[in-house]
Amino acid sequence: MNAPLPMTGTTRLLTLLDRYIPDDFINEHWNVRPARGPHRRFSAAQLWRVHLLTVLTPVHALNLLVAMLPEQRAWRQFARLAHRRDVPDVRMLHEFRARVGVAGLRAINDVLRDPLVERAAGWEHAVALMDATDLEAACRGFKKKTPRPTRRTGRRWVGARSRPGKAAGSWVTRNTRSVCGGGSTPPGSC
Repeated sequence: MNAPLPMTGTTRLLTLLDRYIPDDFINEHWNVRPARGPHRRFSAAQLWRVHLLTVLTPVHALNLLVAMLPEQRAWRQFARLAHRRDVPDVRMLHEFRARVGVAGLRAINDVLRDPLVERAAGWEHAVALMDATDLEAACRGFKKKTPRPTRRTGRRWVGARSRPGKAAGSWVTRNTRSVCGGGSTPPGSC
């Protein structure tokens, strides 16, 4: 049987997986020069590799990954980043995700998956390969900032005019004798 994969985030794992990444396909489809302004400093394949590091390393948040990239030489080599001070920021990664979109990420996933499926077709005891790319996330960002009106659970009220009801309590103000000073109150009145 084959040996297990190296530990997450190690140089051995990143080196092993490096050859499977379709850099040419990614750059061919999403490495478009903007019409105005400066050209992009990082290729689409580099930005996708940085995103992939959130899965292949113990760091799962992009903010933390961007902060740690200058210190991790193996991670920068995997992402094909030339200099330790020249790493993409979180804004660039967000813009890349928006530019590629869900359909683009699925296309990249298909390019990665197709050779695996062809290879697995020859396996003797292969039952199925799981693919969870079409599952939606379980959240909608900024839930608490835009509250939605709650649905009515009971029946709607009839549109007739309302009739004022009578109060259940006493509306009568009674005259109560009061005395100024420090006199004692009889025990029966409390």
